[in-house]
Amino acid sequence: MKISRQPTPVTIKIDQKQLENVKCFKYLGSLLIDDGRCTSEIKSRIAMAKAAFSKKKNLFTSKLDLNLRKKLVKCYIWSIALYRAETWTLRAVDQKHLESFKMWCWRRMEKISWTDYVRNEEVLIRVSEQRNILHKIRKWKTNWIGHVLRRNCLLKEVIKGKIEGRIEVTRRRGRRRKKLPDDLGDRRGYCHLKEKALDRITWRNCFGRDRGPVVLTDY
Repeated sequence: MKISRQPTPVTIKIDQKQLENVKCFKYLGSLLIDDGRCTSEIKSRIAMAKAAFSKKKNLFTSKLDLNLRKKLVKCYIWSIALYRAETWTLRAVDQKHLESFKMWCWRRMEKISWTDYVRNEEVLIRVSEQRNILHKIRKWKTNWIGHVLRRNCLLKEVIKGKIEGRIEVTRRRGRRRKKLPDDLGDRRGYCHLKEKALDRITWRNCFGRDRGPVVLTDY
C-alpha cells in the first residue's frame, strides 16, 4: 500500500513474485486507507458500536438508573467506537459523524424516535450530558502525542513528517491537508509543540486541562 493523495502502484517483488497493491488494509483492528484519511475507519468503528448497542438494547433502555446506563454506554459502546481515536486526524465531516453517533446513543437510550422532532439540546438536558466526545478524543490525543514527542523513535519522525531522501514537491490547489498535531490547536508549528512536550508540567498546563466541550472546526 502506498499512502498518498494520488496513490500509484508500487512494484515490490519477493522471490520473483510481485506483491499485490491494495487500497485498504485492516491491521490490529484498524482500517488503513491509501488516501491517509480516517473517515472510513471512523464509519467502520461507529457501525460496530451501533451493532453492539443493538445487542444490548434491552439493557440500555431498561428502567435502571440513568447514570448507571450512561456509564454502561460509555464503557461498552464508546470503547468500541473510539478505539485508536488518539491517532485520528479529524476533519469537520469526521467530527460531525462522531457527534451524530453520540446523539444516536442518547436518543436510543431514551427511546426518542426521529419522528418525535426532539432537538438535540433537549436530549442532552434529559440525559444531563454535554457535547464532550470530541474533548475526550482531544485529551487522549494530547497525552499520546506528548508521550511520543518526548521519545526518540520512528513514530516521532512520522508525526514530524520529515524523512531522509529526495522527494518531488509540487504545489497543489486548495487548502493544506490537515496533519495530526493540528488537532491540538497550536498554530506555531511542530517545533513549538516539541519544546512544550519536553516539559511534562508545561504540556499538561497547556493541553491537559479540562476545557469543556470542543467546538467543531472547519477543516
